[in-house]
Amino acid sequence: MKTLESKGSTDLPSGAGLWIKGARLRTLPAAMAPVLVGSACGIYNHGGIHKLFVGRFLLAAVVALSLQVGVNFANDYSDGIRGTDKDRVGPLRLVGSGLVKPKKVLLASGICALVAMGAGLVLAIYVSWWLLLVGVLSILAAWTYTGGPKPYGYLGLGEVFVFVFFGLVATLGSQYVQGHGITETGIGASISIGFLASAILLTNNIRDIKGDLESSKKTLAILLGDFKARVLYSSICTLALLMAVPITVATKRPFALTALVGALPLVKAIQIVLKRETGPALISVLQKTSLAELLFGLFLTIGLLI
Repeated sequence: MKTLESKGSTDLPSGAGLWIKGARLRTLPAAMAPVLVGSACGIYNHGGIHKLFVGRFLLAAVVALSLQVGVNFANDYSDGIRGTDKDRVGPLRLVGSGLVKPKKVLLASGICALVAMGAGLVLAIYVSWWLLLVGVLSILAAWTYTGGPKPYGYLGLGEVFVFVFFGLVATLGSQYVQGHGITETGIGASISIGFLASAILLTNNIRDIKGDLESSKKTLAILLGDFKARVLYSSICTLALLMAVPITVATKRPFALTALVGALPLVKAIQIVLKRETGPALISVLQKTSLAELLFGLFLTIGLLI
């Protein structure tokens, strides 16, 4: 069986279009949110926008984006060879659909990791060598999510690691390279970004409960059960947004409260989730949650800089 987008279709992408589909570019805007917010927190504590280290910001963005694409390819490869993606609702899977050989997808993931390592090395040279350790741990976390003998994504720990690496590490790391320090503002912002990033993965796992059960993949959604997983999604999304209030008060930047614009797509997303919608209906929730993370990050960034 093929993924939903490849079943019975006569207009499947090929060449570059196929790889673009596999890279899941829709996940990239959300990957930029921690870089934007973390950089803004660093700038806020060190004298304003004129203190922005543009080169460091761009390098941090390269690290975040290349790691995100690398994770997407790595998951495609690992789930594909395990057979988890044989009957999957959602974006096209290169290996699971049989359109691309597993070794090519693995190579693409490796190239992305090398790009991230290269950009991270330059950052380490200019900022601090301990960033190399952070980079190595991030790459290991990306691979062992669904790869290796005991992938933590199959043990219900996916959302925890996403919270840590795509929330705390990505946001606070971006702050650190801008201002050589981590602050309470940065920690609060990183928690919000981490919750939203985890909510994206949780939505994906709620959607795939049936298929994951059949392939013995124990995600957090399976361990909690459908209803509790949906309540958790709604709770962490709400908490993420509410963090904008103490950040606004602590920084005395009233425009930081505009980060609540992220609630616009989340209201509908939470309604869909709590109505117990399944399958394709949850794809729109993924899109709305990703948009919410981007909007929250973008407006919080602007608010901290005004």
